[in-house]
Amino acid sequence: MDDLEVLANYINQRNENELLITKLIDRPAAIGHIGEHIASKIFHIDLESLANNKGSDGCFTDGQLKGRSVNIKWYAMREGILDINADVTCRPEYYLVLAGPKAKQMTSKGVSRPWIVESVFLFDAKELASRLLSSGRKLGVSASVAQAFWEEAEIYPNQVSKAFILSEEQRRLLALFSKTTKDVFE
Repeated sequence: MDDLEVLANYINQRNENELLITKLIDRPAAIGHIGEHIASKIFHIDLESLANNKGSDGCFTDGQLKGRSVNIKWYAMREGILDINADVTCRPEYYLVLAGPKAKQMTSKGVSRPWIVESVFLFDAKELASRLLSSGRKLGVSASVAQAFWEEAEIYPNQVSKAFILSEEQRRLLALFSKTTKDVFE
């Protein structure tokens, strides 16, 4: 079989899985929608009925952040950027970021981007925007967020931030999405 036939088979398998995921989450099987679904279940977030709601994806339904709005992101690779709405009227109260492994190289050639959750971060949106702007950074689709800010906001696997304390059950559920083959990034 030549490489196009192999590729066609892989794509057909992927399409079949996407249909199953779409039926399960009732939204397209894109990483963003799947991340929102995962986060809604683990972090008790009531998602907006429309996926294109301006500003936030939903609100926390219990715990210390009950009633607070949140925008959920899932990045397959942690590259130090975050989509931060520059329009303050459309900004959520929090950004919840599910992230894959830290990028190890500058090129994407030959690098897989599996959909795994290696770490989770919770940012206070107003505070983060203020800190970024005061340090001369711009807000937008690819806002550059300093490594120190990521470290301060980490809630999984290391509970650095106390803004949201994870239960053992939440940790167990997140771990379900951190499994990958050993050699994916080697």
